[in-house]
Amino acid sequence: MEYVPAKTLISNYSKDNWWFGINYNMNIYKGCCHGCIYCDSRSECYGIENFDKVRAKKNAIQIIKNELRRKRKKGVIGTGAMSDPYNPFEKKLMLTRMALEEINTFNFGVAIATKSNLIVRDIDILKKIKTHSPTLIKITITTYDDELCKKIEPNVCVTSKRFQVIKELSYNGIFTGILLMPILPFINDDEENIIKIVRTAHECGAKFIFAYGMGLTLRGNQREYFYRNLTREFPRENMVAKYKDTFGNKYECASLNQKKLWNVFRNECERLGILYKMEDIVLAYKKNYGNNQLSWF
Repeated sequence: MEYVPAKTLISNYSKDNWWFGINYNMNIYKGCCHGCIYCDSRSECYGIENFDKVRAKKNAIQIIKNELRRKRKKGVIGTGAMSDPYNPFEKKLMLTRMALEEINTFNFGVAIATKSNLIVRDIDILKKIKTHSPTLIKITITTYDDELCKKIEPNVCVTSKRFQVIKELSYNGIFTGILLMPILPFINDDEENIIKIVRTAHECGAKFIFAYGMGLTLRGNQREYFYRNLTREFPRENMVAKYKDTFGNKYECASLNQKKLWNVFRNECERLGILYKMEDIVLAYKKNYGNNQLSWF
C-alpha cells in the first residue's frame, strides 16, 4: 500500500448541505479499484491520477482524532463520495474501522456510501454511533441483474450480496437505503429493473431509495473510460455509437424513458412506503437526535 501525505482529512463545517444533510466530508483513501465503468470520480476535473490505484492517507487516524477534537460543532461526517471506504485493502488496514471508532468517541454522526459487503464487519461500531448520533448507510445499486453487475461494476460484490448487506444492517436497526444511480441508457434503463430493485429493497428492510434522475453524467476522462468499457463489455450492441448519436458530448445523458421510469420508481416507492425525496430521508434519519444544546438540522 502506498501512503500519500495529507494535512487535513475532515472538511470544514457545512450547515445546510442538501446532500443527505452531511456536515463534514472525509476521505481516508485516494483512488478506487472497483472498476465501475461509469464512475464520475475519475473525471479530469478532480485531478486524481492513477485513479484505479488505491492509496491511503498517511497518519490518517491521528489526523482524524486531532481534527475531531478541535471541531466546535458536532455533525454528520460523510465518507465514500470520492473513494469507497470499504475497498479490498480496508479488510487488513482497518483505517475506516478505526476512523469510525474515533467518530464514536467524539460523538459525531456518520453517513457512509459503499458498494462493498465489508461494511457488515463494522456493524458493532455503527450501532454504538447510532445511540448518540445520526447514522446513515447508502448502498449503491444500479441493476438487479448480477450478471450485468459484473460487467459494469466488475471488482466489487454483486447486487444480490449488497441486498443481503441492506438486510443485515436494517435488522440491526441501522438506517439503510439505496443510491439508485446511475441509470445507464440502453443498458439498465428499463421498468423491470427499477421495479425489482424497489421491491427487493422493501423486502430487505431498506428505509429509502434515492435516485438523482434517470441517467448518468459524462465528462473528460470518465467519458473515454466509459466508452472503452462499453466496447469491451457490449461488443454486439454498438453502444458507443448509440451514445454518440443520442447524446453527442452532453454532460447529462438522460434515459430516453426517464419520465416513464421516474413515474414507475415513484409509484413503487409510495406504494411500499419507501422514502425517495431527499428532504424526507434527511428528516427521518435525524429526527430522533438533538437537544437544547445541539441540533442536527
